[in-house]
Amino acid sequence: MMREQDIVRIREPKLGLAERLYIPQILGGLWVTLRHVFSRKVTVRYPEQRRPMYEANYRGLHRLNRDSQGRVKCVACFMCETICPARCIHIIGGAAPWPDREKYPVRFDIDELRCIYCGMCEEACPVDAIELTPIFDVVGASRAEMIYDKEKLLAVFDRTMDRKPPKNPDIVGYSIDNPTYHLDRGPGAVPQTPPPRPKEPSE
Repeated sequence: MMREQDIVRIREPKLGLAERLYIPQILGGLWVTLRHVFSRKVTVRYPEQRRPMYEANYRGLHRLNRDSQGRVKCVACFMCETICPARCIHIIGGAAPWPDREKYPVRFDIDELRCIYCGMCEEACPVDAIELTPIFDVVGASRAEMIYDKEKLLAVFDRTMDRKPPKNPDIVGYSIDNPTYHLDRGPGAVPQTPPPRPKEPSE
């Protein structure tokens, strides 16, 4: 049986005349509208004009890298396919025709519509074969066009081979050598000592 002290009674708040007529909300909305009406407008005529993009930590379209001999760098270890949380990578491996490796990808497909661009595939790759580029304007007339096979991924590398995607970009206010971190990463941030880890109970 429920006790009386466990019952929470909620009473409808009493609203004034202005609140019943939504006057504060209407005035607040008009103020936001007027503030944007008289603000400076910035128009970019895309795609002829493009805004500068911060590429240090942007993850876009994938590419398959080539080695120094122009061969696909992938060794078909299936680590990227295994770690992918979206299950958008599909690899079929085969015996490599080169003596310096055992396997290579006979087929390598990525569903770019299913991908969440988390970057875990490039982190898991042991030979640095797959990378995410800063390319973001990817379009397709059908779902089939958005499935990038090995040839398409190698073509992306040929287009972007002079732009090496950064690995583990620097974070403002944080250094591996410095055990402090910033709660506010903006200008004038004050470094704070991380809280001590709780001690595990002794057995």
